[in-house]
Amino acid sequence: MAGLTAAALAAVGFLAYQASATAPSPAELAARPTTPSTAPSATASGRPKPPKDPMALPAGSGSGERVVYALADRRVWLVNAKNQVTRTFSVMPSTVSPPPGAYAVSSRSGAVRGSDGVQIEHVVRFATVQDVSVGFSAAVDGSTPEPDPSRRTGGIRMKRADGDALWTFAVIGAKVVVVA
Repeated sequence: MAGLTAAALAAVGFLAYQASATAPSPAELAARPTTPSTAPSATASGRPKPPKDPMALPAGSGSGERVVYALADRRVWLVNAKNQVTRTFSVMPSTVSPPPGAYAVSSRSGAVRGSDGVQIEHVVRFATVQDVSVGFSAAVDGSTPEPDPSRRTGGIRMKRADGDALWTFAVIGAKVVVVA
């Protein structure tokens, strides 16, 4: 029994030494920010840049009632006639993206099978790029996986609740503005 206790103490001592050898010194800890993942990044002037507000519309997204789709942000905003955001949500872009510009909803489908073989609902199409229809949709199973880069698909996927909101908002002829 004493041999097991001695072996356990030796193992704990070794692990403690190993941890202290790789741990930063108190001076190094004091020099680090306490929450680096949430700390604002610095701008060229050296001032901290405030975190991006997801409700803030991207520049150049137009005015009036519209759906705004920001390619780089992978985000959609539903904007009412008073230029107020009524809802915003993240999306998973398709492998084929429309160029920035203004479009109109051209067709809608309640439920179909997507070009990737997934059962989808609330399909709102607004563009065609090189013979690929581009539109918003939600997978019936609720998934939003990365699209297969080897396939040309135009489905911009979102969660089902967001798809419901977009379906209600974006009727035929509704304006869709795509920004970089």
